[in-house]
Amino acid sequence: MADKKEPAKKSKQQRPSTTPEGRENQLITLAVQLVEKRLRNGTATSQETTHYLKLGSTREQLEQERLRNENELTQAKIDALASQQRQEEMYAEALKAMRAYAGNEDPEEYGNYDED
Repeated sequence: MADKKEPAKKSKQQRPSTTPEGRENQLITLAVQLVEKRLRNGTATSQETTHYLKLGSTREQLEQERLRNENELTQAKIDALASQQRQEEMYAEALKAMRAYAGNEDPEEYGNYDED
């Protein structure tokens, strides 16, 4: 019987990303695919199996939800601070306009213009 070699599988070689973040994502994808292959053929380590079991647990799902909520709260605080800063700038502009209207403007603000 002739030795039959399996045809070489053409792997979809992706060009390495040009950014560190993109490259990291590519490597993570490869690692996950490798572990998936090991899980399917029964050669995954106990650590690999446990990792994916934990991801599916109720506790992990609640933890992920808590993290999402914390991120939303942090973003809301950032937005509130930015809004407060814009509001303070608007108040300062309004006060400046009122002072100018009342004739209490500071000539130093507008620079020195010598009248001839």
